[in-house]
Amino acid sequence: MELKWGLLLLGLFQLSCESQNCTTGFKKEKSRCVDENECVDVRLCGNNAQCINTNGGYYCTCNEGFYSNPPNFTAGSTGQCEDINECVQNKTRCSGDMKCVNSDSTFKCVCKDGYRETRLDSGCADECVFSPCGLHSSCFNTLGSFFCNCSSGFEKLENGTCGDIDECNEVQGVCGEHSKCDNTQGSYICRCHQGFTNYGNNQSKCIEMNCDHFKTETDAEKMPIKLKELLSQLQSSCESLVTPDGERKTGEQLMENLFTSTDDLLSEINDDGETLSVLLDAVENSMRLICPQLKEPVTRMEKHNTYAEVAVTRNQTPPSGSVILSTGSALFNTSWETVVGKSYPGFAFVSLVSYKDLNSSSNLFHDVSRKKSDMEENATHKLNSKVVTVVVSNPDTKHLSEPVTLIFTHVEERVESKSVAYNCVYWAESERAWSRQGCERTWSNSTHTECSCSHLSSFAVLMSLYPVQDTFELVVITRVGLVLSLLCLFLCILTFGFCRSIQSTRNSIHLHLSVCLFIADLVFLCGISSTHNQVACAIVAGLLHFFFLSAFCWMLLEGVQLYRMVVLVFHTTLKQLYMYAVGYGVPVVIVSISAIAFPKGYGTDRHCWLSLEYDFIWSFLAPVCLIIGLNSLVFVITVWKLAEKFSSLNPDLSKLRTIRGFTVTAVAQLCVLGGMWIFGSFLFYEKVTQVALYLFVILNSLQGALIFIMHCLLSRQVREEYCKLITRICSLKEKKYSEFSTTNHSSQQPLRSDQTSGESKI
Repeated sequence: MELKWGLLLLGLFQLSCESQNCTTGFKKEKSRCVDENECVDVRLCGNNAQCINTNGGYYCTCNEGFYSNPPNFTAGSTGQCEDINECVQNKTRCSGDMKCVNSDSTFKCVCKDGYRETRLDSGCADECVFSPCGLHSSCFNTLGSFFCNCSSGFEKLENGTCGDIDECNEVQGVCGEHSKCDNTQGSYICRCHQGFTNYGNNQSKCIEMNCDHFKTETDAEKMPIKLKELLSQLQSSCESLVTPDGERKTGEQLMENLFTSTDDLLSEINDDGETLSVLLDAVENSMRLICPQLKEPVTRMEKHNTYAEVAVTRNQTPPSGSVILSTGSALFNTSWETVVGKSYPGFAFVSLVSYKDLNSSSNLFHDVSRKKSDMEENATHKLNSKVVTVVVSNPDTKHLSEPVTLIFTHVEERVESKSVAYNCVYWAESERAWSRQGCERTWSNSTHTECSCSHLSSFAVLMSLYPVQDTFELVVITRVGLVLSLLCLFLCILTFGFCRSIQSTRNSIHLHLSVCLFIADLVFLCGISSTHNQVACAIVAGLLHFFFLSAFCWMLLEGVQLYRMVVLVFHTTLKQLYMYAVGYGVPVVIVSISAIAFPKGYGTDRHCWLSLEYDFIWSFLAPVCLIIGLNSLVFVITVWKLAEKFSSLNPDLSKLRTIRGFTVTAVAQLCVLGGMWIFGSFLFYEKVTQVALYLFVILNSLQGALIFIMHCLLSRQVREEYCKLITRICSLKEKKYSEFSTTNHSSQQPLRSDQTSGESKI
């Protein structure tokens, strides 16, 4: 019974469920609710989206390349798919010559205007890459387009193509008078007649070649063998140029052969003007032969003794502007108009050749520009720069339309005891000597000279050395001062050598200082100008070197002793052995080393003194500067101590008397210590030469007199000895006079009584 009621209730429940509707997103199927696939309708989400079904629903999502906000939406919502602009959002990777173009759901890279896509790498190239102009033409790309020009030697025809130009008929005289013109596709060839050449440049005019420049003269027996061989090689090279079938060498090979031979010849040329003239002429003619055959616009070549720089230009029109060449030792500046001249064969060249060791021909100087004065007749000449040869393509260089400029670097910067004049000279072939004609010196200093020349040749800077004439005033001052110093030094020697009461360590130093200066001044006065005998002059220079150094060493001992007396007070004695070692031993060592190292340094062409060559003068100046420096320090200390003593010992004296006495003492002490030699250092400066020279001569020639005044006349002890000596001399004279008077008086009566006595007659 219960089972029946249960079945009945179950049936009633099922009947109730079947009678109800399905919820949204489901549909009834066989009395059941199942999920409904809304995405069956393709129009539900639109064209740019996809429909995604879910259990009881769905949602729309955008296709790739589109976006929506929010990302998922349904048909009833406000969301929709919009295209993503990849070009704006910078998500593209287009190359630099391509641009980005946006489209629905994607983008693409396309070539910019004026460019086309290539098939090889999918890149872009301008239109000229695809050779749109045809044969014998050149394509020129422009922004967004291109244009075509015919190549050189071609011209545009009526049909738009490029055709060959017949230069032989179009251009009158394109090859000159001495050649035959053959037209070729896009060009032409100039075939020179026999005896003419265009140096292998087929589009240059033919010029005449004269190979006789390299022939050796029949009477040139004294010419070096190497020079003959060089001329023979150059003649063969020249003849191969004028012969169409000749074997030719390149310009670089010819230049290397030329400079190799020149290096060997430069060392053999002394003062042979004829050989030098042949060599320079051969180099000039060789460069005219070689330069047009050089391939590079600028060629430089350096050998052991030769350096060259060459500039070459080739063009249908003549070049213009300036051209500058440099070899390190010289700089050449001119214009291409000067280089070309009146005719232009289609090429131009300019070369600068420098010879490193060609300095031995300085005596070959002949000034044809003016009459020499007496002073110039006695002058000596020396090349003070490297010799250079200038060669240009202009065949007429004797009278240039505008002058050329050369700047030379001096070999020597300073000359010993000479008046120097720098002259710009050139090698005059007819005179076989250096000449100034046509060349002027624009400016000059101790290191460089600028020359302006109206012709071309081989050039150099000639240094003329004129003897410096001592003025009458300086000669008189020197001789009078030295004689006075010798007299005063002789009195000093007598005083310090024979006055026993004043003998001391300091006076011993005075004695040896006076002896050294006396001998040095005497040798200087008698032998400084004895240059006629080289051996005697060297001996005089050696003696002056030794005794002046010895005098300075005793001046140093003077300063040391003064320091011990003023500062140390109680230490006033120096051992004799130490003094002799410094006063005479040090000069002996210095002079011996100097004489062994450079014996030719003793004696010059003008004075018997030390030479300036190889800085030999520093064997004297170095110890002198050291001693003057030490004595200057002693002088400062002495002045300081003297100032203290003046202020303490003479507090009541007037300031004027104190300053006067202090000044006299200080100046005298400075002269004794060698301070006047400081003026000798100013002799190397041109602006103060005369002032320093007069001060140096006056102070040094009177040094002996200053020593006598300082250490004899101003010394109380010495003055007392002089007074005693004078008193003795006077009393001796009085005694002799008294004895003479007494004798004379006592003998008067016998004379009267016996006038015939022989004794009375005597």
